[in-house]
Amino acid sequence: MTNIATMVMGIVERTGDRPAIVERDRVATYAALARRAGAASAALTADGVTPGDRVVILLERSADAAAAFFGAVGMGAIAINANETLRPRQVEHILGHSGAKILVTSPELLDRQPRPIDAPQTLFMNDISEGERFDPVSRRGSDVAQIIYTSGSTGLPKGVTITHDNLWAGTEAVTTYLGLEADDRIASLLPFSFDYGFNQLLCAISLGATLVVERSPVPQRIVASLRQHEATVLPAVPPLWLQLLGVKDFTDRAMKSLRVMTNTGGRLPVAAVRRLRQAQPQAKLFLMYGLTEAFRSTYLPPEEVDRRPDSIGKAIPGAEILVLNERNERCAPGEPGELVHRGPTVALGYWNDAEATAKVYRPNPTASGDESDAERVVFSGDLVRRDDEGFLYFVGRRDKMIKSLGFRVSPDEVSEVLHASGEVLEAAVGSEPDERWGERVVAYVVLRPEGSLDRLQQFCGRELPRYMQPGRIVVLPDLPRTATGKYDLESLRSSA
Repeated sequence: MTNIATMVMGIVERTGDRPAIVERDRVATYAALARRAGAASAALTADGVTPGDRVVILLERSADAAAAFFGAVGMGAIAINANETLRPRQVEHILGHSGAKILVTSPELLDRQPRPIDAPQTLFMNDISEGERFDPVSRRGSDVAQIIYTSGSTGLPKGVTITHDNLWAGTEAVTTYLGLEADDRIASLLPFSFDYGFNQLLCAISLGATLVVERSPVPQRIVASLRQHEATVLPAVPPLWLQLLGVKDFTDRAMKSLRVMTNTGGRLPVAAVRRLRQAQPQAKLFLMYGLTEAFRSTYLPPEEVDRRPDSIGKAIPGAEILVLNERNERCAPGEPGELVHRGPTVALGYWNDAEATAKVYRPNPTASGDESDAERVVFSGDLVRRDDEGFLYFVGRRDKMIKSLGFRVSPDEVSEVLHASGEVLEAAVGSEPDERWGERVVAYVVLRPEGSLDRLQQFCGRELPRYMQPGRIVVLPDLPRTATGKYDLESLRSSA
């Protein structure tokens, strides 16, 4: 039985009364989570969902969202967690591109949307009654369990296809090198649609630990919740860490329960690394690097953090990280090259996009003979260098991606929305450093004669989630171009 949903039943059979998910004052035990997942599975089946169908889950991060995922995957469907902050335009793209059979959501979440979402059919978790027993169906390890939609370097988000084996391998690797235990209380501050945020759920469930969900965006409230629930593991992304470092109750008073802190989703400034170590010296800090296409690639052991706070470490257990030049040769120490990931967490590719898959998922160029045809590795597009001791350091991106609030943002996707407003003649999208956001989206536009900056800003607020909205919109009479006819972002940055 390879179905990832069996991990829920594994804990229930041992001790169903353990708390699985805590949301402020609400507690869902493992037995309750399993019953809820069984109810979701039965409701999906009643609505005509069959194994292999895609199920989009648009719910607030909660026990119900977890039950919807395990219920869908448990009955053999392919689950897609959609970020609760997405607008109808992005949700409809995911529904259409994946060919989803159904949208699982709540009336409250739909009521917050600026317009109705066009979905093939809708299932409200609120309407589902409790189930009796959850019996996940048998699946092969190579079967697709999940699709994660992530912004690509161009155009609309791509769907990364994740197998059951990928999820098991990623969960085992992370729980192993972090040293997680059944008694841990793992903070959940990040969306389930984000592979990093979702892995916190899987790690907790796989061990029978407790996931502490806090959805408040207010850093003071987050800190209070962490103390109230005596969190032992705190995962975050750089913008969130910088917010927490602005809370005196976090920086001036150690959390005695906290024993592990983790960072990924972008480079944490060295000054922030040192402040975290000072603020919570009792907690081990793991600096990590990952990409959705292979989940997690590297981690820096906490005993190395003070010596090399700018490093992303070495390969996670079971993986190998190659640093290759443009000729696909291994780079010498100190020589920048592309990070290439091989191992059991490498996903199948992009859903319904063979061309994009072929560009990123390629035969292993370092293998010989038949091995090179059998194994696919992930070319990350990230440039790194390796020192003489084998530790890796991030150098930069080969593409145009923007990292905002821990999310990858495609400039082309933002530009498409700017043009869809009907207010602009031309638009170029770039970014600028921001202490809290990591990078902030900046739009440079030429308005139509009848165009309005106010209407453009309102349109972006309706059509884009917060992390994709331009922090600044610069109105210009024209946009400079390079010799090849592309917008000259360097010139725009220096003049605006």
